[in-house]
Amino acid sequence: MTMNKSTALAIVRTMVKIRKFEQSVSTLFRKAELAGFVHMSLGQESVAAAACAALQPQDYITSTHRGHGQCIAKGAELKPMMAELFAKATGMCGGKGGSMHIADVRLGILGANGIVGAGLGIGLGGAFGRDLLGSSGVSVSFIGDGACNVGLFHEAMNIAAIWKLPYILIVENNQWTEMSPSKDLMSVQTVAERAAAYGIPGVRITDDVESIFDAVTQARRRALEGEGPSIIECVTHRWHGHYEGDSQKYRTKEEVLATRSADALRRFVERCQQLGYLSADEFKAIELETDAEVAAAIEFSRNSPDPTLEEALQTAYV
Repeated sequence: MTMNKSTALAIVRTMVKIRKFEQSVSTLFRKAELAGFVHMSLGQESVAAAACAALQPQDYITSTHRGHGQCIAKGAELKPMMAELFAKATGMCGGKGGSMHIADVRLGILGANGIVGAGLGIGLGGAFGRDLLGSSGVSVSFIGDGACNVGLFHEAMNIAAIWKLPYILIVENNQWTEMSPSKDLMSVQTVAERAAAYGIPGVRITDDVESIFDAVTQARRRALEGEGPSIIECVTHRWHGHYEGDSQKYRTKEEVLATRSADALRRFVERCQQLGYLSADEFKAIELETDAEVAAAIEFSRNSPDPTLEEALQTAYV
């Protein structure tokens, strides 16, 4: 194990929290209790949990339309998170952002984003701000594999490289760009090899918790030493469709079941149990505690007030 026991158990708790939250959101959406669309990160929990465990409170992150897990991993509380999905006044953004635009600058969460790849520019700006002000910390952008094909990918990585900004790009490659196989949309075999065009490190790893934690730790150290950005491509698995309610006619039932058998949470729990870090009873207790926390968040959201009409334009214009 490349991390200590307390860090390993914290990652287990975070992964369980993400999974339980996402499972409940899926159910609530299908019951038509939530506002707008939702995109689940079920199956991808290890990337957010392990990466954010390697960061510090002062570090920034930007997220995607599939960003609940990253926000939770960076410290977002479940009650205001859930209330935001319910479009309630007690939500993290007062009910105005919804699932795809959750943000909390106090926690270094510069925002999830419904525009594919838009977090690249925001994350780059965070890194430039760090460098300009001489403040400690890095900026991390989580993107999907599809966002690697937008123009801002090249612009952000080029600027970050030539200015040696403290920037880390984490690509959650769930192998599907919406409904299209990602491999059919790139002329290269991996996203990581594109890093060579900018003269920066690029690594491709699986969704193994230890591998992700080590890669982000190394990239963060490199960035803080003034050596510039890195690209980390994590090959992971999307259990649900592109959006909740997606029929997934483009995938066979066998493939969907195969993604669930490659469960990074199960594998990491087994690893911790083998090392004596965690017993079966202790893991069950973590699950029960998280179930109660998610249930409390749902109850809080259902009982929260709707935003008033007077609040509609507040914080929207200056």
